[in-house]
Amino acid sequence: MHITPEAAERHTLSVIVDNEAGILARIAGMFSARGYNIGSLTVAEVTEDETISRITIVTEGSRDVIDQIIAQLDRLVPVHSVRDLTDLGPHVERELALVKVCGTGEHRIEALRLAEVYRARVVDATISSFVFEVTGGSEKIDKFLELMREVGLLEVARTGVAAIARGAQAA
Repeated sequence: MHITPEAAERHTLSVIVDNEAGILARIAGMFSARGYNIGSLTVAEVTEDETISRITIVTEGSRDVIDQIIAQLDRLVPVHSVRDLTDLGPHVERELALVKVCGTGEHRIEALRLAEVYRARVVDATISSFVFEVTGGSEKIDKFLELMREVGLLEVARTGVAAIARGAQAA
């Protein structure tokens, strides 16, 4: 009898931590030491007095692996809470990308047309290149990049996923 491993699922975790030196390194080290991959990681201060930060981590794993990641994050001392936004249900995820595209003639016109379709904004332009700003879900940005490869994609900078639960509850 062949036993197949549980399928890996993408999960978005919201981790509320004290804003102190070294916490990000400890979290990254925990992932690295156990062989877990971080697909996206963002950090920002979320309180007016700058003492609390939210770390948003996108990772993949089986249900058991995700549960283990959450338990291990929850044990770190400066961590206040860990919430699996994927399990909580409806949540909002957005990402921003700066996309540099080089091209002339028809490629330049096509890049502008695609940018309009994807609601990307031109934030810099030269005679031979554009820098577009595009925001949305990761899938939208991935598709935009795939299309821009056809017309002269040169460089990409992505922020990573920012996410928040829908509704009246706070993390």
